[in-house]
Amino acid sequence: MAKNRIFNIADLPLEVAILLIAGLMMLITGILLFPVSTGALPYYENGLYGLLLFIFALQIVTLGKTPFGDMSRSKPLIVIGVIIAAIGIVTCFIPDLLSQIPRILLFICFAPGGFLLLLQMFLSQEKLRTWVKYGGIFKHLIVGCGAVYVLSILIGLLILVQSMLTTAMTAVVGLIFGVAIIYLALVLRKIYLTYPEAENTNPGTVELSTDKMMLLITGVFMLLLGILLIPVNLSQLPFSGNAQLGLLMVIFAIQMLASGSTPIGPFPRNWLMIIFGLLFAALGIISSIIPGILVKPLTILIGVLNIIGGCITLVKTLLPRLKKPPKSGGQVPPILHKLFATQLIMGFLSILFGSSMLVSHLLPGLIVGVVLFANGCVLIYLMSILLTLDKMISQKAGMSDASS
Repeated sequence: MAKNRIFNIADLPLEVAILLIAGLMMLITGILLFPVSTGALPYYENGLYGLLLFIFALQIVTLGKTPFGDMSRSKPLIVIGVIIAAIGIVTCFIPDLLSQIPRILLFICFAPGGFLLLLQMFLSQEKLRTWVKYGGIFKHLIVGCGAVYVLSILIGLLILVQSMLTTAMTAVVGLIFGVAIIYLALVLRKIYLTYPEAENTNPGTVELSTDKMMLLITGVFMLLLGILLIPVNLSQLPFSGNAQLGLLMVIFAIQMLASGSTPIGPFPRNWLMIIFGLLFAALGIISSIIPGILVKPLTILIGVLNIIGGCITLVKTLLPRLKKPPKSGGQVPPILHKLFATQLIMGFLSILFGSSMLVSHLLPGLIVGVVLFANGCVLIYLMSILLTLDKMISQKAGMSDASS
C-alpha cells in the first residue's frame, strides 16, 4: 500500500513546494556551515545569496508574495520579480560582480521584511486574532509564522553584520530557520487541504500560469548565462561553474515540484516526482554553496538530461508530421507553423548544449554562449506562442458557448 502511495498525485500547493525548497536550502546551509567553520570544506557565499534572491523572486512572480506581504500579481510586480531573479542569477555566476548589492537586498528582504510581516500578523484583523479564534491547526500557524518572521529578522542582521556570531553559531541559527520554514510549509499544506479557499486569495491581473512563468525564468537564466559567458571566455570576468550547475538543478527541482515538468518531458506530479524534485534541489543547493564538490557528476547529469530531452522533443515534434503529413490545400494556422519551428530549434539547441557539457572543447566557449543565448530567446518566444494559443482556444470556446 505504502509502495503505491508514492505514485498517487501529490496534493502539494505551489506555495508549500517553494517553502519546502527554501527550508531545505537553510537546513543544508546550516549543516554545511559546521565543516566550513573548521576549514574542512570551502564555502561560496555568493552561491547562497544568489539562491536566496532567486527564491524570493520566484515567490513574487508565481504567487505575488513579497518579503513585505501579499500583493496582487500585476505586470510591474512581475517585472520587479524578474529583475530580482536576474540579480540572483548573476550573483551565483559571477563572484563579487555586484559587490554589496545582493547582501543589502537580502538584508532588506529578511530583516525589515520579517519585521513588517510580524507586525501585520499582530495588527491585521484576518491574522492573529482570527487564528486564535479558530484554534486547532491555526495555533500551529501562529507558532510557525512567529518563528519564521523572528528568525528572518535575525538572519537579515547576520547577513549584514557577519561578525555578530561565530560561523558555528550562524550554522545553528540556519538549521533552526530551516526547520521553522519546513514546519510552516507543512502547517500551510494542512490548512490549504482543509480550507482550499484560503489558497491564493489574490491571483492578480496577470494571466500567466506557473508553467509559463517558469519558461520565462528559465529563458532569462539562459539569456544571462549566454551573455555572461562571452566576457568569461575572454578572461574578462571570473565564473562559478558549480553555482551555475547548482542553480540549474534548483530550477529543474522547482519545475518538478510545481507541475511535474522535467528536462526530459512532463510526468504525473506524484509523490515520487516530489521526492526526485527535492533530491535535485538538495544536489543543486550543495553545488551552489560548496565549490567543486559536485561539478563532475552534475555536468554529466545535466548534459545527459539535455540530450535525452532534446531527442524526445525532436521525436515528438517530427513523428506526427511523418505519420500524417498535412493535407495539400489544408489551412494550418500560422501560429502552429511557428510552434513547430520553435520546438524543432529548441530540440536541436538542447542536444547541442548537452553535448558541449559532456564533451569538453566540443564547441568553443564563445559558441556555447551563443547557443545558450539562442536557447533563452527560443524559450521566451515559445512562452509567447503558448500564450497566443491559449487566447485563441479561449476565444473559440467563448464563440462556441455563445452559439449553443
